Amino acid sequence: MKQFWNLIMLMQKKLVISIPIFMILGITVGSIFNVSFLKQLIMPFTFLMVYPMMVTLNIKSLFKQSNNKLQIITQVVNFIIMPLVGYSIAKIFFGDNIYLILGLLLTSLLPTSGMTISWTGMAKGNINEAIKMTVIGLLLGAVLTPIYLKVFLGTSIDIPLTDIFNQIIMVILLPMVAGYITQHFLIKKFGKEKYEKEYKSKFPLLSTLGVVLIVFIAMALKAQALLGNPMLILKVLVPLILLYLFNFIFSTVIARMIFKKEDGIAFIYGTVMRNLSVCLAIAMTAFKEQGTEAVIIISLAYVIQVQSAAWYVKLTDKLFSKRNLKGK
Repeated sequence: MKQFWNLIMLMQKKLVISIPIFMILGITVGSIFNVSFLKQLIMPFTFLMVYPMMVTLNIKSLFKQSNNKLQIITQVVNFIIMPLVGYSIAKIFFGDNIYLILGLLLTSLLPTSGMTISWTGMAKGNINEAIKMTVIGLLLGAVLTPIYLKVFLGTSIDIPLTDIFNQIIMVILLPMVAGYITQHFLIKKFGKEKYEKEYKSKFPLLSTLGVVLIVFIAMALKAQALLGNPMLILKVLVPLILLYLFNFIFSTVIARMIFKKEDGIAFIYGTVMRNLSVCLAIAMTAFKEQGTEAVIIISLAYVIQVQSAAWYVKLTDKLFSKRNLKGK
């Protein structure tokens, strides 16, 4: 059992390598075998991907006093600026390929995840504000995603609003409730100290396992199409890089102009880190086979997001020197 946890921990630490490996494995298996049976595993693996990260979510952070200005500006960037930028970039690069546009739009629309909190902590930012951003981002994303998809893409494809709302209940709200109940049960049974020390760190590892398995399934189901168009992966990399590059630069400028260092770091990771697990879940469950093109973009976004976040941590001290910060 220890080897199992160590293996998943290694995959999580090396996500930038793990995702491409499982993409290649999926394409290889899908090109050799009939993998249609994998469709039946999408929902259970989706739950495995989303539920564990909900167990560690601090819902009570919503009711704690915080920097309202920071939280409001964060959500303005997340739900107004970035969806518009993501959609514009997608239209420029993908033209009329609606499902590639869908992938980039989902990536730009669903903000904040456990990565927001983790990277904020590593960069010595305000973790409490990052936690609140994550909870608010999830709740707003659940409400706004179907509306945004209808507004941006409703004239091009049939947006199954009922299906999307149902899937959001299945992949966000139900796991959130189940996660809260699980967290409450573990703390009550074993105590807060043991929960924090032994259990809390294991749940995100299960989420990582869910991510790589979903990526594997998506690539396996899309293997024949990818082999027929091998340039598709290169085609989606450029707009993805541009999206993250814009996001980092824009958020850094805002952070340096308005916030002190700790809040500025939380703002950056609260606006740049996307909830790619939920993006994958919606693409795979609400749009079925058509959504696998969107999954290619979201899978590659993991690679770019992890790598860019790691580099940004190294640049934090330079970018947030005392002379450049408001409130210092």
